[in-house]
Amino acid sequence: MKKVIFAEFGGPEVLRLVDAEEPHAGPGRIRIAVRAAGVNPVDWRIREGQVLSAHPIALPSGVGLDASGVVDEVGEGVEGIAVGDRVFGEGASTYAEFAVLTAWARMPEGLSFEEAAGYPSVVETALRILGEVGARPGHTLLVSGASGGVGSAVLQIARERGIPVIGTAGAANQDYLRSLGARATTYGEGWVERVRQLGPVDTALDLAGSGVIRELVELTGDPHKVVSIADLDAPRSGVRFSGVAGSVPAALAEAVDLISRGKLHIPVEKSYPLAEAAAAHADSQAGHARGRRVLLI
Repeated sequence: MKKVIFAEFGGPEVLRLVDAEEPHAGPGRIRIAVRAAGVNPVDWRIREGQVLSAHPIALPSGVGLDASGVVDEVGEGVEGIAVGDRVFGEGASTYAEFAVLTAWARMPEGLSFEEAAGYPSVVETALRILGEVGARPGHTLLVSGASGGVGSAVLQIARERGIPVIGTAGAANQDYLRSLGARATTYGEGWVERVRQLGPVDTALDLAGSGVIRELVELTGDPHKVVSIADLDAPRSGVRFSGVAGSVPAALAEAVDLISRGKLHIPVEKSYPLAEAAAAHADSQAGHARGRRVLLI
C-alpha cells in the first residue's frame, strides 16, 4: 500500500510517499480502507519533533491521526461494527491507503468521506478545551485564531451551549465568524482595544499560537482563564497548554449528534491527493484557514 512517512524531524520536505506493508486490526481495533485523512496542526508539530512528550514516536514514522473510510477488518472483541460500514475516527498513520483506528463512529447520513475526515480530532479538541477553560453559558469566551477547524467547532458548540463568543481572524474571515454566531474582529495592531470595544471577556482560547498569551491574560484578568493549544511557551505565563486528548469515543458520539441535528458543520477549505501531503502541511503551517484541509485517497 501507499503511505506517507518521515525518517527525520524537519520541514514538510521530509515527508515521503512510500510502499509499505498493510497494517492489520488487532483486538479492540478496526482497519479501514482510507478514503480521506484529516490534516491537523499536531501532525506537523509531530513531524517537527515539537510534542514528543505527548506523542512519542520512533523513526521512521507514519503521519496522521484522523481518517474516514470503509471498514475492511474487525478486530477481536469489537462489536456493533461490520465490514463495509462507513466510519470516521482516530488512529495512527492515517496518511495511507489502509489504517487501523482506535476510536470510531458511523458516519452521519449525508456526510461525505472528505468532510468526515475533518471532524475527529477537531471536535475532541474543541470539547476538551471548552471544558478546561471553564466556558459557561452567558459568560463571554474570546477565541484567538477562530476560523480554522478547531475554531469552527468551538464557535458552533459554544453557540449551541449559549456561550457568547468574540473571535479574531484575518480580514477575509470576518463574515465567516459572524455566520457561526461570533462577534468578530481582526488580529494585528490594536486588536486588544478592538476586542474591548466588543465587550468584556471572561475566558479565552489561543488556537493560533501567534504570541498573544500576555494579551489574553490581560483581557481575562487571570492566567487560569486562558487555555492554549498552539503556544508551547504558554505555561511560562501560568497559562495551561492543552495537548493530551480526552475521550475520543465520547467526542465522536457528540459530533454525530451535532452533525445529525444540523448544529455542526466544518467546511473543507482544500483537499489534496496523498502524494501532496507536504503541500498540505506547508499550507496548514501558514495558517489563515477557513475550516479544514484533508488528503484524499
